[in-house]
Amino acid sequence: MKRVDDFRLRFGKQELVPIVIGGMGVDISTADLALEAARLGGIGHISDAMVKTVADRRFNTKYVKDKLQQYKYNVANPDKSVVQFDLGQLAEATMLHVGKTMEAKRGPGLIFVNCMEKLTMNAPKETLRVRLTAALDAGVDGITLAAGLHLGSFGLIEDHPRFRDAKLGIIVSSLRALQLFLRKSARTNRLPDYVVVEGPLAGGHLGFGMDWAKYDLAVIVAEIRAWLIAEKLDIPLIPAGGIFTGSDAAAFLENGAGAVQVATRFTVTKECGLPEDVQQHYFKASEEEIIVNQISPTGYPMRMLTGSPAIGSGIRPNCEAYGYLLDSNGNCSYIDAYNKQVALHPGVKKISVIDKTCLCTHMRNFDVWTCGHYTYRLKDTSRKSADGNYQILSAEHVFHDYQYSTDNAIALPEAGSTSE
Repeated sequence: MKRVDDFRLRFGKQELVPIVIGGMGVDISTADLALEAARLGGIGHISDAMVKTVADRRFNTKYVKDKLQQYKYNVANPDKSVVQFDLGQLAEATMLHVGKTMEAKRGPGLIFVNCMEKLTMNAPKETLRVRLTAALDAGVDGITLAAGLHLGSFGLIEDHPRFRDAKLGIIVSSLRALQLFLRKSARTNRLPDYVVVEGPLAGGHLGFGMDWAKYDLAVIVAEIRAWLIAEKLDIPLIPAGGIFTGSDAAAFLENGAGAVQVATRFTVTKECGLPEDVQQHYFKASEEEIIVNQISPTGYPMRMLTGSPAIGSGIRPNCEAYGYLLDSNGNCSYIDAYNKQVALHPGVKKISVIDKTCLCTHMRNFDVWTCGHYTYRLKDTSRKSADGNYQILSAEHVFHDYQYSTDNAIALPEAGSTSE
């Protein structure tokens, strides 16, 4: 039986271990996690989700505080159209986040940044252009376009000197989405270097409706691969979502995938940004505690643990400080849901908002426990201590387990150790 290590992802003459760690925001896929993937010869993602917030945490900047001070007068106003991001500061924060990561990179692998189109930031086109351009300026190896169709994203950076040098890819969940992207991007005369095909068992936001369970990753990958072959397009496909063992990964590689993207098993590593108490919730989760709901203001269904503190939370919208999901008119569906509950419960100090959640605030506080479908299997990847908690793993241990394991085996860590 073949192992993942029997295959390589090829970008021209460059050969990589075909393991990609997905870009989990906000600051869950940390620089440390991405750097480990690169050191080990694979690809690691950082995320630019809420990048100014991440920069404040990592580099002691004051972007969030300054923005709040600027728009504090508007906190009680349901109209958030005046709340704008300073594009210069946005570029600066992205350069810091990406640049510092690239400076620290060691080893033969690559560092990509995951860039969500759904972070509209009250100026969708302008803010997306700045984020993409600044990441390229900072020397990132590649950009994965996520959470959206990105029909105009290549056009935003086609004049950048690194447009044909950096690796550029897109996440899709259907052949139709890929065809739309290729059609709209054709005028730039630039194909994506890779396509991540994300199936219905992935963590966080899903590219499916609430009928997600009707779909199957292997079927979608096979359909896209057959179409690419028919069109004589040589673009590596990278399946993602529900790939839990090295054998799961090797099966996709044997069927022609260029690499696999994995994330769930890295949420319980010491390099991951999740606090340790939250990681224990992931370890201890049962299958019944993993749900797909529609509380995200993005409009996408989202998979998370039922114990997520964000569910039902009725905190005041924090758009003046954050506001990453404000559309081009300054609207967010959480603001509407919140104001509706305030109107229904006048004078009540603490309300509950069930329909939507303030994703910005709760993601910043690690209170939205987004997870993959197989999170309930994490307990089988570690050792339970006498106190009832599980050992936090090392990213190297998990990476090597994917790389070298066979027969659906999962290597447990050495007792009391978080390293190999």
